[in-house]
Amino acid sequence: MPDWFNILLRSLGALAYLFILTKIIGKRQIKQLSLIEYIVGITIGSIAAFMATEIDGPIVHSLIAMGVFAIVPVLMEWLTLKSKVLRDFFEGKSTVLIKEGKILEDNLKKERLTAEDLLEQLRIKNVFRVADVEFALMETNGELSVLLKSENQPVTPQQLELTVSPAEENQVVIMDGVIMDEPLATAGYNRRWVRTQLQKAGVALENVFLGQVDKGGELYLDLYDDKIQVPAPQAMKLTFATLKKCQADLELFALATKSEEAKQTYQRDAEQLQQVIDQLKPFLIR
Repeated sequence: MPDWFNILLRSLGALAYLFILTKIIGKRQIKQLSLIEYIVGITIGSIAAFMATEIDGPIVHSLIAMGVFAIVPVLMEWLTLKSKVLRDFFEGKSTVLIKEGKILEDNLKKERLTAEDLLEQLRIKNVFRVADVEFALMETNGELSVLLKSENQPVTPQQLELTVSPAEENQVVIMDGVIMDEPLATAGYNRRWVRTQLQKAGVALENVFLGQVDKGGELYLDLYDDKIQVPAPQAMKLTFATLKKCQADLELFALATKSEEAKQTYQRDAEQLQQVIDQLKPFLIR
């Protein structure tokens, strides 16, 4: 067997074996890796490279070595789940860097961070003023967690006692000019509905890069040709405007009629319709 072909087979075998080991170890982002997992990842990669190029050595030795290094993080993860002492030893503890708007310089030095590093991490969190921070932690994965002071936190609808529509999962029904049948069925629609909506928007299916539908049945389109402006869906707003017009008409009828009984009926209906509009407004106007 030629050496180049032997190396090719070894490389493909190493790649397949690494894929299996990675599935066993579990999926984490690079920044979430512990020190042990980081070391194991580098070592397994080195062994795989050695196995692919060292054609004289037995391949089984490299496979055993990679298997051992792959089992280590799995075993360590199981142990850390059972013991907080081991978890703190292997994964470390979070470090407080800012408390009540004051930078803790000793902890900053412990993490080997400069003031510029800290400010950069704060800017990533959209914080540009240290005095606005109530609490900032350097997590074990290197991420900075920031809690703003109460007066600097964004106002929420709950604090304003506002009713808002619940968060909803949009379904991707068109991708790369192809209708996605499974998400479409999940949303409760079919291909005929999609084509009808595209016809209303005056857009060809082939020109749609991405299409999403929300629970209200509004289809949002992103086209390959960015110069073409797709009008925003207006069904919800038109429904809201129609309800407001009906409510205004009832009030107008109440003012115009000379019958006291009819006036009370119109006023009562107008008030009831206004209550319905107030309840539906968060869902219709977004």
